Amino acid sequence: MEPTGSEATMAQTGQNGAVQACQVEPPAIRAVLQSFKRPRTAWVETQHHGESTIPVTVIAGGSATTLTANGSDRFTELQKRADDLFADLSGTATISHEARPRLFGGFAFTDTHDPEISETWTGYPGAEFVLPAIQLVIADETAWLTAAAVGPNAELTVQGRLKAWRDRLAALPELAAGTRPGVQMLTANPERDRWRAQVEAATERITNGDLRKVVLAQSVTASLANQAQVTDILYRLGQEYPDCYRFLFEPETGGAFFGATPERLVKRTGTQVETEALAGSIGRGETQEVDDRLAQELLDSEKNAHEHQLVVDAVREQLSSLTTDVHCGERSIRRLANVQHIHTPITATLTHEEHILSLVEALHPTPAVGGLPPAEALATIREAEAFERGWYAAPVGWFDAEGDGEFAVAIRSGIATDRKVTLFAGAGIVADSDPDREYEELQLKYRPVLNELE
Repeated sequence: MEPTGSEATMAQTGQNGAVQACQVEPPAIRAVLQSFKRPRTAWVETQHHGESTIPVTVIAGGSATTLTANGSDRFTELQKRADDLFADLSGTATISHEARPRLFGGFAFTDTHDPEISETWTGYPGAEFVLPAIQLVIADETAWLTAAAVGPNAELTVQGRLKAWRDRLAALPELAAGTRPGVQMLTANPERDRWRAQVEAATERITNGDLRKVVLAQSVTASLANQAQVTDILYRLGQEYPDCYRFLFEPETGGAFFGATPERLVKRTGTQVETEALAGSIGRGETQEVDDRLAQELLDSEKNAHEHQLVVDAVREQLSSLTTDVHCGERSIRRLANVQHIHTPITATLTHEEHILSLVEALHPTPAVGGLPPAEALATIREAEAFERGWYAAPVGWFDAEGDGEFAVAIRSGIATDRKVTLFAGAGIVADSDPDREYEELQLKYRPVLNELE
């Protein structure tokens, strides 16, 4: 079988590439993902067409080329390299919009991220995006298979790759989800007492006027009885959280970063921009009456309303440098299986050409995962948190040759390595935050993944 492993880094090759695609019958998704070699990607988003919604699933394997960048210029550096890459790809003009080649990947939370100082984030640089050797897109019971290659004989390579995988995917059997691996022990970092001290220190800084809000995070490491099958975890998360983005990024080396996040960072389609504010949370009720009462309690909460409005105002301000046409929709409750959030949709129209990565850079980090003022909040996070965030709470997603794309905020996420999964969750801290209540809300946010492990 023709391999899908990494071929080259574009910065090193400087050679032309090729891409070809064809329509296929939708294959068994979990079997496809297990058949692909590292680097592997899975991405599921929901597209809205009038009153209907369509889940779009992308499964990608191998690397035709991989783009990486570090430091404060990582967004602009990646855009430049991506523009050069797409300009050198032959065959894109004959490919349908659904099958178009895309770059998939993400960024670290901070531009000072160093994967060598944290074993958890081995293999995850400051930014990495992969042009898949083979890409499968499934939408509304229709599927497209796309092959790409870079370097000598690229066109012959993609021809052979497309034929080989088209034949192989058609023969893959449907795989039943395996059993959950089982959790033997949970280790929190920080534990409750240290968490309480961190929150109290942050609220003191807010009271003194040094901060308005800061998001503090906790990690929980689950030691497992058996190795976690990330493909099964993603499948089960899709059953419980169909309206969330589901993602998997698995580089050449290191753990598998995955999650089911409810939070869109930004989507660009031509001149149209979609983003949102998602901040303020409360649990779900066991009955509809209790659920509605909790939702109303969330909306009436001065603390949560203040936290949410900080995010709305910040997103508007962050977009103001790119466009003056920003519209905020009606505030509502976003209900997930285990938690409820206050949600405000925000849209904008670009008045001049802006790549999706420019929007990502302008919006990250939102106050929903960072804080205000941004510099002071990030300094507080670096001082207070006892672990490296890595790609947690950072932008993950995809973009194409036109500069269109979609990015989510990588919350409700974890990284799996052997028989260990490290999960992350954060809480927005404002002046009247209660450390114990915030701690309990953190535990709710772990539930989506923990339920699939236990």
